[in-house]
Amino acid sequence: MPSAAKFTLWNRKLHYYLGLYFLFFLWLFAFTGLLLNHPAWTFAEFWPERKQSVFEWQIQPPRSGTDLDQARDLMRQLGLAGEIEWTATHSDPNTFDFRVTRPGHIFEIHTDFDKHRAIVQRIGLNAWGVLHILHTFTGVRLADTRNQRDWTLTTIWALAMDALAAGLILMVLSGIYMWYGLIRKRRLGAAALALGLLTCIWFAIGLKLLTSS
Repeated sequence: MPSAAKFTLWNRKLHYYLGLYFLFFLWLFAFTGLLLNHPAWTFAEFWPERKQSVFEWQIQPPRSGTDLDQARDLMRQLGLAGEIEWTATHSDPNTFDFRVTRPGHIFEIHTDFDKHRAIVQRIGLNAWGVLHILHTFTGVRLADTRNQRDWTLTTIWALAMDALAAGLILMVLSGIYMWYGLIRKRRLGAAALALGLLTCIWFAIGLKLLTSS
């Protein structure tokens, strides 16, 4: 088989199997994107339906170390797992406040080392809340260097999203290659490609020019 034919065959296989592998990821992000874009849809409400509870726990003050080390020590004592978020500046050495987040649960943790006590507010979200968090769950925030990924599952999820982005780029490139091989479809395909490019430029550049004028 000639090299060009082999490349065409493997390109088609790559396109098919990448599409099948990423199908449910794409559905997940498409559906949750609709939910984020239409917050007025009442059937998908999750914050008003949240379940809250508060419990108090006796703790041992963590060993000296970084804030992250102390937070992990406290989480181990409380039996919690998730992504650590810093909600307040650690100015009082006798208190330590932070948040632990994972899809479906949020834990607000307030500790008093003098009293050897931790007060934990637990917020449980329904399935819609889980979907909402998955769409935006990265473990990092723009212009906030203090909050970084510190949970293994967050890193795995972020890598999966990187793989999805790379897979989509490959699928688009392989689709362009297959389209170009269909001579009769080139003119119509070129029109669709140009229309998509112009629309993207409009949103990326045109709207900025309009708002700055």
